[in-house]
Amino acid sequence: MNAGMLWFDNDPRTDLVTKLAQAADYFKHKYGYQPDVCFIHPTLASKLTDMPSGLAVKASQMIRPNYFWLGIHEPTQG
Repeated sequence: MNAGMLWFDNDPRTDLVTKLAQAADYFKHKYGYQPDVCFIHPTLASKLTDMPSGLAVKASQMIRPNYFWLGIHEPTQG
């Protein structure tokens, strides 16, 4: 992913799948296309009970808790 959108949501009343769906909807509205990958902090990944449709969720230590890095996956050329 060369570029993406950083989203922050620390609302304890909202479940993680809903947060990811809201972030993906905003991304689609802003950029005109649906994100297909989202990086989250490993502590959030362990709380993920259901996978959002069409969105690959990956854990990364580079992402702070309660932040989501959304974008379009670009396959490596080989």
